[in-house]
Amino acid sequence: MKRRAKSSTGSASPDPERVSQVAEIPELRQFNRIVVKVGSSLLVDRAAGALKQAWLDALVEDIAQLHGRGADVLVVSSGAIALGRTLLGLPKGALKLEDSQAAAAVGQISLARAWSHALHARGIVAGQVLLTLNDTEERRRYLNARETLARLSAMRAIPVINENDTVATSEIRYGDNDRLAARVATMASADLLVLLSDIEGLYSAPPKDDANARLIPVVERVTGAIEAIAGGAASEHSRGGMRTKIEAARIATQAGTHMVIADGRVLHPLARVAAKAPCTWFLTPSTPMQARKVWIGGTLETKGVVTVDAGAARALKSGKSLLPAGVVRVEGVFSRGDCVAIRDEHGSEVGRGLIAYDALHAERIRGRNSRDIAALLGTPGRAEMIHRDDMALDGA
Repeated sequence: MKRRAKSSTGSASPDPERVSQVAEIPELRQFNRIVVKVGSSLLVDRAAGALKQAWLDALVEDIAQLHGRGADVLVVSSGAIALGRTLLGLPKGALKLEDSQAAAAVGQISLARAWSHALHARGIVAGQVLLTLNDTEERRRYLNARETLARLSAMRAIPVINENDTVATSEIRYGDNDRLAARVATMASADLLVLLSDIEGLYSAPPKDDANARLIPVVERVTGAIEAIAGGAASEHSRGGMRTKIEAARIATQAGTHMVIADGRVLHPLARVAAKAPCTWFLTPSTPMQARKVWIGGTLETKGVVTVDAGAARALKSGKSLLPAGVVRVEGVFSRGDCVAIRDEHGSEVGRGLIAYDALHAERIRGRNSRDIAALLGTPGRAEMIHRDDMALDGA
């Protein structure tokens, strides 16, 4: 991940008019992989504890429009606990951890069913993915989750993602789906994260407290001044608030993902974003791929070395992945997903990459054709030892 730029720690409110003159507001149609985060307060009726079916159907129509033009869409949806507590007859207010987990276990079935039925009505297959903090922080689990999301998108299914509240304790949870959505966007190399909220966007001051508060249409960089504006939690159903949305913006933009906070209380909220309704855009100067390569090449510690022959070195420089056939030597003790140095036969470093095999398996398949991997390892594996998307070359 790129190094965090030094930012101002002052609390002065940014001028929305000045900011909007500096940066151009993006258009929804320019993005090809979009993560949409839906909060509990939007999806669940507070009084009845029931799903807002008409609202969900309208949102899914918007999603189907994006999906129909070829965009990959991933959904991060809250609502399991809010639905489950009603079905179990649990009282309003804060729940004990074990009660929250029980409510999540019951509510997640209803939540998944609702999304599946709504998407199926528009000819789209839904897939359920439940994550914990460890799934995005531990390298092996991160890669497994990333590959699952990529495969679902390749099959034109829409992953519906939530935190696995049935097993996540306070020590291993995100605590809100804003940050989870940002991690998912990073994991999926999304170019846009949409946070649907119960407010139009980021204001220069809390609108309920300051009649002169103005919506900030564009934030070019998350600074200390921007962070100082953030308020507290917005509703009893939500564990997040503007503060967690700003934290999500920092995570997303550092990973090369644009983010927008938009009003989700209306029908067809994504169509309104496309129509340039009031909202707040958080911009990034990078792309997911550029940010990922900077992170691989300049941040991660290498755990080993793979030496490649001259033909493989030329292929890498032309944009190819590293195949086992081009590897002549494997050194070090590393696991799948670790960062390794790539060197040519003269010992010069060609680049670095995240390797798809642990050291033992890499040694077994080096110099061999990819079609032999299953026979050599006893199980099918990736054709590439290091995929080009997981590689940062020197001088590139």
